[in-house]
Amino acid sequence: MAKNKSVALLLLSLLVVHSSLADHRNHRIFDITHSIASELPIYGSKNGLGHFIRLVHSIKNGSIANESEFKLGTHTGTHVDAPSHFFQKYYDQGFDVTTLSLKVLNGPALVVEVPKDKNITAEVMKSLNIPKGVRRVLFKTLNTDRQLMHKTQFHSDFTAFMEDGAKWLVENTNIKLVGLDYLSVAAYVDAAPVHYAFLRNRKIIPLEGLNLDDIQPGRYSLHCLPLKMVRADGCPTRCILS
Repeated sequence: MAKNKSVALLLLSLLVVHSSLADHRNHRIFDITHSIASELPIYGSKNGLGHFIRLVHSIKNGSIANESEFKLGTHTGTHVDAPSHFFQKYYDQGFDVTTLSLKVLNGPALVVEVPKDKNITAEVMKSLNIPKGVRRVLFKTLNTDRQLMHKTQFHSDFTAFMEDGAKWLVENTNIKLVGLDYLSVAAYVDAAPVHYAFLRNRKIIPLEGLNLDDIQPGRYSLHCLPLKMVRADGCPTRCILS
């Protein structure tokens, strides 16, 4: 009897291990980061990023290894904003990207699809019916359909938050991370007011320039790790959903 019980336990353990391996093989990872390349759009620019990286040591020229250096703005491509981005007092006090909460940047997230013909106003926020308690929301908008992040020239008519929508989110939800599929969470005409609303209390992290091309609305796990750059008011970041 004891022998049979041991065999049964061994078989059960093997089944558990097999199931775990199968789950691991089937576990999908979605990279929602745009590649940093010369054709990447830059806020306010007609010409995009352009040449940003060069070899300073080259094997072809006799060095033992290739080594490059690059120059990027802190709000290039897929990136986060720090409170110091729009508040001088926070810049002076050192509230840079190193102070952003990793607990906020990583965890369960909800992807929602915004009505295609609208900026994100208070009315739109109400219509999305985001469940109470959700802390991270990625907003998929007309920007994705228009493929704006794949066009070198900056388009000021992108879809994003209006001031009333940002204030409604702050006052009526538990959201601490706001992600969007273009270079700013704020509509071009409301750039400062929206950022003031999100960054004033240092509790909400804007995540901008997301690649949501192949992402369906629904619940995911978000993993977002900006570089730990002291005094940086923003920073490119690698983001994935799983």
